[in-house]
Amino acid sequence: MDSISIFAPATVANVACGFDIFGFAVANPGDQIILNRRDEPGVSITDIIGDDGRLPRETARNTAGIAIQTYLQHIGRTDVGVDVVLHKQMPLGSGLGSSAASAVAGVYAINELMGRPLPVMSLLPFAMEGERLACGSAHADNVAPSLLGGFVVIRSYNPLDVIRIETPAVLFCTIVHPDIEVNTKDARFILKNEVSLKNTITQMGNVAGLIAGLMTPDYSLISRSLVDVIIEPVRAILIPEFNEAKQAALDNGALGCSISGSGPSMFALSRDAQTAERVGAAMQQAFLSVGVTSEAYVSEINRQGPRVVEL
Repeated sequence: MDSISIFAPATVANVACGFDIFGFAVANPGDQIILNRRDEPGVSITDIIGDDGRLPRETARNTAGIAIQTYLQHIGRTDVGVDVVLHKQMPLGSGLGSSAASAVAGVYAINELMGRPLPVMSLLPFAMEGERLACGSAHADNVAPSLLGGFVVIRSYNPLDVIRIETPAVLFCTIVHPDIEVNTKDARFILKNEVSLKNTITQMGNVAGLIAGLMTPDYSLISRSLVDVIIEPVRAILIPEFNEAKQAALDNGALGCSISGSGPSMFALSRDAQTAERVGAAMQQAFLSVGVTSEAYVSEINRQGPRVVEL
Protein backbone atom coordinates (compact mmCIF):
# COMPACT_ATOMS: atom_id res chain seq x y z
CA MET A 1 0.00 0.00 0.00
CA ASP A 2 1.47 3.34 -1.11
CA SER A 3 -1.42 5.70 -0.30
CA ILE A 4 -4.25 5.87 2.17
CA SER A 5 -6.97 8.33 3.23
CA ILE A 6 -8.43 8.34 6.74
CA PHE A 7 -11.31 10.26 8.33
CA ALA A 8 -11.14 10.85 12.09
CA PRO A 9 -14.17 12.21 13.96
CA ALA A 10 -14.66 15.31 16.04
CA THR A 11 -15.32 14.80 19.71
CA VAL A 12 -17.17 16.27 22.65
CA ALA A 13 -14.96 16.39 25.74
CA ASN A 14 -15.88 16.93 29.39
CA VAL A 15 -19.55 16.06 28.65
CA ALA A 16 -20.82 18.45 31.34
CA CYS A 17 -19.79 16.90 34.67
CA GLY A 18 -16.74 14.97 33.41
CA PHE A 19 -14.05 17.63 33.12
CA ASP A 20 -10.91 16.10 31.58
CA ILE A 21 -12.19 12.53 32.08
CA PHE A 22 -15.12 12.10 29.64
CA GLY A 23 -15.34 12.31 25.88
CA PHE A 24 -17.33 10.86 23.00
CA ALA A 25 -17.01 10.79 19.23
CA VAL A 26 -19.57 12.10 16.74
CA ALA A 27 -20.18 11.15 13.11
CA ASN A 28 -19.84 14.69 11.80
CA PRO A 29 -17.73 16.83 11.52
CA GLY A 30 -14.15 15.50 11.42
CA ASP A 31 -10.80 15.71 9.63
CA GLN A 32 -9.44 13.76 6.68
CA ILE A 33 -5.79 12.97 6.01
CA ILE A 34 -4.09 11.51 2.95
CA LEU A 35 -0.68 9.83 3.21
CA ASN A 36 1.46 9.04 0.18
CA ARG A 37 4.67 7.05 0.53
CA ARG A 38 7.81 8.46 -1.04
CA ASP A 39 11.40 7.30 -1.47
CA GLU A 40 13.01 10.03 0.64
CA PRO A 41 12.80 9.34 4.42
CA GLY A 42 10.89 11.71 6.68
CA VAL A 43 7.44 13.21 7.15
CA SER A 44 6.48 16.19 5.00
CA ILE A 45 3.27 18.25 5.27
CA THR A 46 2.68 19.02 1.60
CA ASP A 47 -0.73 20.72 1.90
CA ILE A 48 -3.39 21.73 4.42
CA ILE A 49 -6.84 22.50 3.05
CA GLY A 50 -9.52 24.37 4.98
CA ASP A 51 -7.39 26.12 7.60
CA ASP A 52 -7.14 29.52 5.90
CA GLY A 53 -3.37 29.25 6.19
CA ARG A 54 -3.40 29.27 10.00
CA LEU A 55 -1.82 25.89 10.76
CA PRO A 56 1.95 25.25 10.65
CA ARG A 57 3.31 23.22 7.73
CA GLU A 58 6.48 22.25 9.65
CA THR A 59 6.20 18.62 10.69
CA ALA A 60 7.47 19.18 14.22
CA ARG A 61 4.88 21.94 14.80
CA ASN A 62 1.87 20.17 13.26
CA THR A 63 -0.27 17.82 15.39
CA ALA A 64 -0.67 15.22 12.63
CA GLY A 65 2.97 15.54 11.61
CA ILE A 66 4.39 15.04 15.10
CA ALA A 67 2.06 12.08 15.77
CA ILE A 68 3.24 10.34 12.60
CA GLN A 69 6.87 11.17 13.27
CA THR A 70 6.89 9.86 16.85
CA TYR A 71 5.08 6.70 15.71
CA LEU A 72 7.71 5.96 13.04
CA GLN A 73 10.50 6.56 15.54
CA HIS A 74 8.83 4.19 18.01
CA ILE A 75 8.57 1.30 15.53
CA GLY A 76 12.08 1.92 14.28
CA ARG A 77 11.12 2.94 10.75
CA THR A 78 12.78 6.32 10.32
CA ASP A 79 13.72 5.09 6.83
CA VAL A 80 10.09 5.53 5.76
CA GLY A 81 9.04 8.67 3.92
CA VAL A 82 5.47 10.03 3.66
CA ASP A 83 3.83 13.12 2.21
CA VAL A 84 0.85 14.38 4.20
CA VAL A 85 -2.22 16.23 2.93
CA LEU A 86 -4.61 17.37 5.65
CA HIS A 87 -8.21 18.37 4.98
CA LYS A 88 -9.57 20.38 7.91
CA GLN A 89 -13.33 19.84 7.93
CA MET A 90 -14.24 21.56 11.17
CA PRO A 91 -13.69 25.01 12.67
CA LEU A 92 -10.40 25.67 14.44
CA GLY A 93 -10.59 26.51 18.13
CA SER A 94 -14.11 25.14 18.22
CA GLY A 95 -14.03 22.91 21.28
CA LEU A 96 -14.61 19.88 19.03
CA GLY A 97 -11.15 18.35 19.23
CA SER A 98 -9.87 19.73 15.93
CA SER A 99 -6.19 19.16 16.77
CA ALA A 100 -7.03 15.72 18.19
CA ALA A 101 -8.84 14.60 15.02
CA SER A 102 -5.81 15.57 12.91
CA ALA A 103 -3.41 13.70 15.19
CA VAL A 104 -5.65 10.63 15.32
CA ALA A 105 -6.14 10.59 11.55
CA GLY A 106 -2.39 10.84 11.06
CA VAL A 107 -1.30 8.09 13.42
CA TYR A 108 -4.14 5.76 12.39
CA ALA A 109 -3.26 6.29 8.72
CA ILE A 110 0.46 5.59 9.15
CA ASN A 111 -0.30 2.44 11.17
CA GLU A 112 -2.52 1.22 8.34
CA LEU A 113 0.09 2.15 5.75
CA MET A 114 2.72 0.16 7.65
CA GLY A 115 0.51 -2.95 7.83
CA ARG A 116 -0.92 -2.47 11.36
CA PRO A 117 2.12 -3.40 13.47
CA LEU A 118 0.42 -1.88 16.54
CA PRO A 119 -3.11 -2.42 17.91
CA VAL A 120 -5.35 0.64 17.90
CA MET A 121 -5.11 1.22 21.66
CA SER A 122 -1.32 1.40 21.40
CA LEU A 123 -1.64 4.36 19.02
CA LEU A 124 -3.07 6.59 21.76
CA PRO A 125 0.24 7.91 23.19
CA PHE A 126 1.34 9.13 19.74
CA ALA A 127 -1.93 11.00 19.20
CA MET A 128 -1.54 12.49 22.68
CA GLU A 129 1.80 13.95 21.59
CA GLY A 130 -0.14 15.95 19.03
CA GLU A 131 -2.30 17.32 21.83
CA ARG A 132 0.78 18.22 23.84
CA LEU A 133 1.97 20.25 20.88
CA ALA A 134 -1.41 21.94 20.40
CA CYS A 135 -2.16 23.02 23.95
CA GLY A 136 0.81 22.16 26.12
CA SER A 137 -0.78 19.13 27.78
CA ALA A 138 -0.93 15.54 26.49
CA HIS A 139 -4.55 15.05 27.52
CA ALA A 140 -6.64 12.22 26.08
CA ASP A 141 -10.27 13.27 26.46
CA ASN A 142 -10.44 14.21 22.76
CA VAL A 143 -7.93 11.85 21.14
CA ALA A 144 -9.15 8.74 22.96
CA PRO A 145 -12.78 8.88 21.76
CA SER A 146 -11.67 10.00 18.29
CA LEU A 147 -9.34 7.00 18.07
CA LEU A 148 -11.47 4.38 19.83
CA GLY A 149 -14.96 5.62 18.98
CA GLY A 150 -17.89 5.74 21.37
CA PHE A 151 -17.89 7.15 24.90
CA VAL A 152 -14.56 7.04 26.72
CA VAL A 153 -13.50 7.52 30.34
CA ILE A 154 -9.96 8.60 31.21
CA ARG A 155 -9.56 7.07 34.67
CA SER A 156 -5.86 7.83 35.06
CA TYR A 157 -2.85 9.25 33.24
CA ASN A 158 -0.16 7.67 35.41
CA PRO A 159 -0.47 4.95 34.38
CA LEU A 160 -2.68 5.71 31.37
CA ASP A 161 -6.01 3.96 31.95
CA VAL A 162 -8.72 4.47 29.34
CA ILE A 163 -12.10 2.72 29.41
CA ARG A 164 -14.65 2.63 26.59
CA ILE A 165 -18.21 2.21 27.85
CA GLU A 166 -21.44 1.26 26.11
CA THR A 167 -24.02 3.92 25.36
CA PRO A 168 -27.72 3.60 24.47
CA ALA A 169 -28.37 2.23 20.98
CA VAL A 170 -30.36 5.37 20.22
CA LEU A 171 -28.76 8.59 21.40
CA PHE A 172 -28.32 11.69 19.27
CA CYS A 173 -25.95 14.59 19.73
CA THR A 174 -26.53 18.15 18.59
CA ILE A 175 -23.49 20.38 18.28
CA VAL A 176 -23.86 24.10 17.69
CA HIS A 177 -20.72 26.09 16.96
CA PRO A 178 -21.22 29.86 17.28
CA ASP A 179 -18.95 31.84 14.97
CA ILE A 180 -16.64 33.06 17.70
CA GLU A 181 -13.36 31.58 18.95
CA VAL A 182 -12.31 30.62 22.46
CA ASN A 183 -8.63 29.88 23.03
CA THR A 184 -8.13 26.62 24.97
CA LYS A 185 -5.35 28.10 27.09
CA ASP A 186 -7.54 31.09 27.98
CA ALA A 187 -10.42 28.78 28.88
CA ARG A 188 -8.14 26.89 31.26
CA PHE A 189 -6.58 30.03 32.71
CA ILE A 190 -9.88 31.33 34.08
CA LEU A 191 -10.65 28.14 36.01
CA LYS A 192 -10.36 28.13 39.77
CA ASN A 193 -7.56 26.09 41.33
CA GLU A 194 -9.77 24.97 44.21
CA VAL A 195 -13.43 24.01 44.48
CA SER A 196 -15.71 23.57 47.45
CA LEU A 197 -16.35 20.19 49.04
CA LYS A 198 -20.07 20.67 48.39
CA ASN A 199 -19.57 21.16 44.65
CA THR A 200 -17.10 18.28 44.51
CA ILE A 201 -19.62 15.91 46.04
CA THR A 202 -22.36 17.10 43.68
CA GLN A 203 -20.08 16.66 40.68
CA MET A 204 -19.02 13.16 41.75
CA GLY A 205 -22.65 12.17 42.01
CA ASN A 206 -23.36 13.46 38.53
CA VAL A 207 -20.31 11.66 37.10
CA ALA A 208 -21.45 8.36 38.61
CA GLY A 209 -25.04 8.98 37.56
CA LEU A 210 -24.10 9.74 33.94
CA ILE A 211 -22.06 6.54 33.60
CA ALA A 212 -24.86 4.49 35.15
CA GLY A 213 -27.46 6.18 32.96
CA LEU A 214 -25.51 5.55 29.77
CA MET A 215 -24.85 1.89 30.56
CA THR A 216 -28.32 0.99 31.86
CA PRO A 217 -29.65 2.79 29.72
CA ASP A 218 -31.75 5.24 31.72
CA TYR A 219 -32.53 8.45 29.82
CA SER A 220 -34.01 10.15 32.85
CA LEU A 221 -30.84 9.48 34.84
CA ILE A 222 -28.70 10.73 31.94
CA SER A 223 -30.74 13.93 31.92
CA ARG A 224 -30.46 14.48 35.69
CA SER A 225 -26.70 13.85 35.59
CA LEU A 226 -25.74 16.15 32.68
CA VAL A 227 -25.08 18.95 35.13
CA ASP A 228 -21.74 20.70 35.68
CA VAL A 229 -21.48 22.79 38.85
CA ILE A 230 -17.72 23.44 38.63
CA ILE A 231 -16.50 24.28 35.11
CA GLU A 232 -19.55 25.41 33.16
CA PRO A 233 -20.48 28.36 35.44
CA VAL A 234 -16.98 29.81 34.89
CA ARG A 235 -16.59 29.18 31.17
CA ALA A 236 -20.14 30.20 30.26
CA ILE A 237 -19.09 33.86 30.41
CA LEU A 238 -16.89 33.29 27.33
CA ILE A 239 -19.90 32.31 25.19
CA PRO A 240 -22.41 35.04 24.28
CA GLU A 241 -26.03 34.00 24.99
CA PHE A 242 -24.90 30.71 26.55
CA ASN A 243 -27.70 30.52 29.11
CA GLU A 244 -30.34 31.36 26.51
CA ALA A 245 -29.02 28.73 24.07
CA LYS A 246 -28.91 26.10 26.81
CA GLN A 247 -32.45 26.89 27.93
CA ALA A 248 -33.64 26.73 24.31
CA ALA A 249 -32.17 23.22 24.05
CA LEU A 250 -33.88 22.05 27.23
CA ASP A 251 -37.19 23.68 26.27
CA ASN A 252 -37.14 21.75 23.00
CA GLY A 253 -36.65 18.33 24.53
CA ALA A 254 -32.89 17.88 25.00
CA LEU A 255 -31.82 15.54 27.80
CA GLY A 256 -29.10 18.02 28.72
CA CYS A 257 -26.86 20.69 27.28
CA SER A 258 -23.41 22.05 28.09
CA ILE A 259 -20.12 23.29 26.64
CA SER A 260 -18.18 21.04 24.29
CA GLY A 261 -14.58 20.92 25.47
CA SER A 262 -13.35 24.43 26.18
CA GLY A 263 -15.98 25.95 23.87
CA PRO A 264 -17.36 27.91 22.19
CA SER A 265 -19.27 24.95 20.74
CA MET A 266 -22.16 23.63 22.78
CA PHE A 267 -23.59 20.12 22.72
CA ALA A 268 -26.95 18.62 23.62
CA LEU A 269 -28.07 15.00 23.86
CA SER A 270 -31.51 13.84 22.71
CA ARG A 271 -33.45 10.59 22.45
CA ASP A 272 -34.22 10.88 18.72
CA ALA A 273 -33.09 12.62 15.54
CA GLN A 274 -36.17 14.82 15.22
CA THR A 275 -35.67 16.26 18.69
CA ALA A 276 -31.96 16.73 18.05
CA GLU A 277 -32.68 18.71 14.88
CA ARG A 278 -35.26 20.86 16.67
CA VAL A 279 -32.82 21.50 19.50
CA GLY A 280 -30.15 22.62 17.05
CA ALA A 281 -32.46 25.07 15.33
CA ALA A 282 -33.58 26.56 18.66
CA MET A 283 -30.00 26.99 19.87
CA GLN A 284 -28.98 28.64 16.61
CA GLN A 285 -31.90 31.05 16.93
CA ALA A 286 -30.78 31.97 20.44
CA PHE A 287 -27.32 32.90 19.15
CA LEU A 288 -28.78 34.72 16.16
CA SER A 289 -30.87 36.90 18.47
CA VAL A 290 -27.64 38.68 19.47
CA GLY A 291 -26.23 38.67 15.95
CA VAL A 292 -24.03 35.56 16.30
CA THR A 293 -24.24 33.12 13.38
CA SER A 294 -23.49 29.43 13.93
CA GLU A 295 -23.15 25.99 12.39
CA ALA A 296 -25.14 22.99 13.63
CA TYR A 297 -24.29 19.29 13.37
CA VAL A 298 -26.58 16.41 14.33
CA SER A 299 -25.43 12.80 14.53
CA GLU A 300 -25.55 9.65 16.58
CA ILE A 301 -22.62 8.68 18.79
CA ASN A 302 -19.81 7.51 16.49
CA ARG A 303 -18.85 4.05 17.74
CA GLN A 304 -16.39 3.34 14.92
CA GLY A 305 -13.74 6.01 15.34
CA PRO A 306 -11.44 6.53 12.32
CA ARG A 307 -12.36 5.00 8.98
CA VAL A 308 -10.74 4.52 5.61
CA VAL A 309 -11.99 6.89 2.92
CA GLU A 310 -11.71 6.08 -0.78
CA LEU A 311 -9.12 8.17 -2.60
